[in-house]
Amino acid sequence: MAAVKTNSCRVSSLFFLFSVFSLSQSLFNGGETFRRKLEVVLNPGRLSPPGGDLLHVRAVGDNDTLHYLFCSQGAPTLLLVHTNTTTSTLKVDWDKFLERNVSGSLKVEPESSIVYSKAVVVSRLLEYDDVNDTAEATSDLFPPYDLQNVSWSRMNLSGSSALLCSSALNNGSLCLQLSVFAEEGRDQPWPRLLHTGNSSQLAVWLDGVLPRATRSRFLLELQAAGGANPLNSVEVKRSIDDEYSPSVFQVSQWMSNSSEVGGFVQWRPVAYRRSSPALEEVTPCRHSSPRRPSDEAAVSAASGLIKAFYDEPETFALNVSFGLSGEPFYNSTRFLRWTVLVGVGAPPMDTFSPLVLAIMAVGLGTPMILLLLGGVYVCIRKRAAPSAAGYDPIN
Repeated sequence: MAAVKTNSCRVSSLFFLFSVFSLSQSLFNGGETFRRKLEVVLNPGRLSPPGGDLLHVRAVGDNDTLHYLFCSQGAPTLLLVHTNTTTSTLKVDWDKFLERNVSGSLKVEPESSIVYSKAVVVSRLLEYDDVNDTAEATSDLFPPYDLQNVSWSRMNLSGSSALLCSSALNNGSLCLQLSVFAEEGRDQPWPRLLHTGNSSQLAVWLDGVLPRATRSRFLLELQAAGGANPLNSVEVKRSIDDEYSPSVFQVSQWMSNSSEVGGFVQWRPVAYRRSSPALEEVTPCRHSSPRRPSDEAAVSAASGLIKAFYDEPETFALNVSFGLSGEPFYNSTRFLRWTVLVGVGAPPMDTFSPLVLAIMAVGLGTPMILLLLGGVYVCIRKRAAPSAAGYDPIN
């Protein structure tokens, strides 16, 4: 009987130890780190071309390559090309490329290796007078800032990041910063979007632009051009965790409604009214439904990169508006910053940080450890108690 009790105690102890170990493993074990090799070239094969710069970032993986092309020839454009080989290369016919009216002047070769491509154009900045504080852009729109007609500075490179600015917007500046990543991580400024080796980040900000009304608000027009699997729908995902973006529990994903996994544009529905914002300087933003532009040829004409790479691209456009009714107007700080990810494959999904996982492990593991110790104590007490070997005589 004592042997049975001893074995039972041992089994219980082993069970609890295995449970605690399994919990720790499930909380802290992550997947293998995936890292790409980045090669950055500004204006490949040409020195300071007229009309704007062309940045090429080649991100080589184990068996594929991502080509990021960021161009200021016309409206700022980011083109992402995914190939299924590690040896694909970029070829630019600069004479034809600078004419901005010849398709095929920019190629990724071999063309048969291309599995996906998509271009995102930051085409226009729109301003409206929100007289009644409705945050609805109706008939009070000012003439738009058409970004294909804006004079851009030369790109300023820092590692795998490029900064592009224009100071031609009513005494202020509009800047775009592209960052390409080799592996998973997060940028430091809010909203701290989770990026991977399959994505890039584009930050857009207005600084010091004089508003044309005291109650001005802004919208940004984006256009996505490409071949198969057009970006024709926006999904809004919700989460219960706001650790990395305080008070923000949503993420918007501009994707194709096709069943095939292609690419994505992802953002948190917030902008920031200061470069180093406090929590009260977060302003919500909204998006319109993606729609086909009335003149798709005009989209190609607005971007030298799209015209050079695509023949007849399929295009969808949407607007992102900044601020809701009751929120401060742009004039309060004269600054707005918004960040978006552009990548291939499935969009990155937020997970709990090591700190939160540690708290969960302590919260869930402590009761199990106490239960284990209690079980061991009971087993020891039972083993120490004298067992009745027989009956005591009555007399």
